Amino acid sequence: MLELHSFYIDGDWVAPADLTLREVIDPSTESVIATLALGGEADTDRAVAAAKAAFPGWSSAPLETRLAALERLVAAYERRSDELGGAISLEMGAPIDMAKTSQVGAGIVHLRNFIEVARRFEFEGWLQDGDTTHRVVKDPIGVCGLITPWNWPMNQILLKVTPALLTGCTVILKPSEVSPLSGQIFAEMVHEAGFPAGVFNMLHGDGTGVGSRLTAHPDVDMISFTGSTRAGIAISRNAAGTVKRVSLELGGKGANILFPDADEAAVERGLRSCFYNSGQGCNAPSRMFVHRDIYDRTVDRAARIASQFAVRPASEPGDHLGPVVSERQFDHIQRMIAEGIAEGARLVAGGLGRPDGLQRGYFVRPTVFADATNQMAVARVEIFGPVVTIIPFETEDEVIAMANDTVYGLTNYVQTQDMSRARRVARAMRAGMVEINGVGRSLNTPFGGFKQSGNGREGGRFGIEEFLEVKAISGWSAAS
Repeated sequence: MLELHSFYIDGDWVAPADLTLREVIDPSTESVIATLALGGEADTDRAVAAAKAAFPGWSSAPLETRLAALERLVAAYERRSDELGGAISLEMGAPIDMAKTSQVGAGIVHLRNFIEVARRFEFEGWLQDGDTTHRVVKDPIGVCGLITPWNWPMNQILLKVTPALLTGCTVILKPSEVSPLSGQIFAEMVHEAGFPAGVFNMLHGDGTGVGSRLTAHPDVDMISFTGSTRAGIAISRNAAGTVKRVSLELGGKGANILFPDADEAAVERGLRSCFYNSGQGCNAPSRMFVHRDIYDRTVDRAARIASQFAVRPASEPGDHLGPVVSERQFDHIQRMIAEGIAEGARLVAGGLGRPDGLQRGYFVRPTVFADATNQMAVARVEIFGPVVTIIPFETEDEVIAMANDTVYGLTNYVQTQDMSRARRVARAMRAGMVEINGVGRSLNTPFGGFKQSGNGREGGRFGIEEFLEVKAISGWSAAS
């Protein structure tokens, strides 16, 4: 059994001030795979002090110095990618093939892309063309607390750590206590890359311990958080006393609209996208709005496709769904499925309990509800599991209103061959991202949402700008 009983602070591995342990569970077997030390206020203060002391030197270092350190991190990441994939699969249940490709790959592509974007990024310039008096300088915001989730651990760590370090910020990373193995390996890779002491720090902990102290700390200039809307609200309140910047990437309840001329692959594409990573994605298209003209055959097709998804342990190779991350998540999904049945939605695939042949582990049956309304709990609550709710509609205006009738606004989807309609609907939807006919995001797409889906943007130049403050300098003469 692994013992993760130390934190990475000021360039070294250190013992916690008090040894409070938590078990880490393999969701495929429900067995304990590690014990994790949880940090507290004293550990957080120590990490923040290290980051604050390192900030002047790191922020004033040439960009090329910071780029070189991140290039060394790329090399360390590549050397340990198989190990990292195994850790992710074990800790949060991603099937091993998917963990080693998509989960690990998501992190490294963002790391490499940020390096290339930073080389072209303008960190200062004139206020406007022809002006030689007014200069605009973009400075690193300072000490940053980065709190990342369990569902895409490397994707979210690299979306935050990379731009923060590139801009000259110093960081304290708190990876999810549910999936800490990958965070531990990442900290080891940072150490291998040879960053100056205090530039990067990593604490294990939970929201009430490290999280609450980090978000309220007067020497922390910014919090970047990915997770639930409930936690994002608590973080915003906790951070308000110090008026620090808070960047939030929160929940979603994606609308996937199928018009009568949707292509033949639209239904399967929607289900695969929703069920990917066992449905544990904030941008999952979990509400499928289907036009009445194609409703019955779409429901039949969705039920057939869902029944063909295999569910197996994460350690097995192949293209299948693994377990959801924890007993708590499993119980939440089961409650939501039961509520959908009780509310009168028609269950056409999946349902309560584990799939046949799986008596142990947090495995969920891929589930499809039909004949639902947009007011049912299954259409309003973020389930974060392999559950799709199908809702009929008749007019374009009606479906836009239903798509927007949610507290969330992260990613919505439109399926139609009429591009005028697709663009019209995309413009009308209150969401940070809209995908038309299965065309996915670019690495440089600004990832983020409207309303209770959050208020920041990650990825590409938008992700770099999140960690910068704008300084206006007047009286700057070109002659000098």
